[in-house]
Amino acid sequence: MQQQALRDLYIDELRDIYNAETQLVKALPKMAKAATSDELRSGFEEHLEQTRGHVSRLEQIFEDLDEKPSGKKCAGMEGLVKEGGELIKSEFEGEVKDAGLIGAA
Repeated sequence: MQQQALRDLYIDELRDIYNAETQLVKALPKMAKAATSDELRSGFEEHLEQTRGHVSRLEQIFEDLDEKPSGKKCAGMEGLVKEGGELIKSEFEGEVKDAGLIGAA
């Protein structure tokens, strides 16, 4: 019974991570587009590719476990993405906006 509880916890945590990563896949292109620095834009794009790799590996884990990745919302990442979105829409410009994007990321 305890082993099943640990497996359930493991699946629950994987679902949380999966949701966080998929939220990032949607948010990072917007952050890259909002960046004024080429270097920062490139950093966001590189992070996006790494994050897509994380999603792919998590999907493989779920397949190996014969489980579905859906069913949990990562509230922490949701809050961070929301703050990043607010910063993108803000009136800050140039290096100041880039600094804010770095902080939000």
